This record gives sequence, structure tokens and C-alpha cells, in this order.
Amino acid sequence: MNAGQMLAHCSKGLRMATGEIRAPRPLMGRILGPIVKPMALREGVPMHKNSPTSRELVIGEPIDFEAERAQLIALIDRFGAAGAAGCTDHPHPFFGRLTADEWSMLMWKHLDHHLRQFGV
Repeated sequence: MNAGQMLAHCSKGLRMATGEIRAPRPLMGRILGPIVKPMALREGVPMHKNSPTSRELVIGEPIDFEAERAQLIALIDRFGAAGAAGCTDHPHPFFGRLTADEWSMLMWKHLDHHLRQFGV
């Protein structure tokens, strides 16, 4: 994944949190998600490297870095401004149902993880 693809991947993550992307729940998520969720969302603990991702968030095509950067910034602003009402009630593909606070924590950890990955 290059930097532009990472930005697009993070944008898709935010779209999942708002319900614009609705991924199905695989069996593995239904089984392990409830066990892993409290550990993954624990405050002060960064997201683990090489954590699996939903196939809906995989970016394979080339991405225009500046255009994607602007789009991600707009999505972050929109997500923050919408507050709890902006979070979906559709279950996360791995963790299942998340509260607005849990979606917010997950999006923060996800962005933090990838920005650190690229030294930002």
C-alpha cells in the first residue's frame, strides 16, 4: 500500500462508520469479534500492526494523493461534526454492533495506525 492508497483506505473506513459502506459479517468475525473487541478498543493501546481488514476497504488501483488527501480531510470533518448521530447502526464486519463512542475510538485508532505507518 502506498500513501495515496492508505488515504483511500482510511476514507473507506470512515464511510463504513457512517453506513455508506455496509460490509457483510464473515463467520470468523462473528466468532472472534466479541472476544477481540474489548482488547482492540481499549484506550491507550494502539491498533496492532498487520491487523486484518475487510475486503471492502482494500485499495488496489492507483490513487491521486492530493485529491484523496482532500477527500479524507473532508470525511474526518464531516464525521466529527455529525457526532453520535452520524455513526451507523450497521454492524462492523468483525466486531459486530458498535456504539457511537466505539466507532469513534475505532476510527481514531485506525487513522492513527496508518498515519504512524507512513511517518505522519
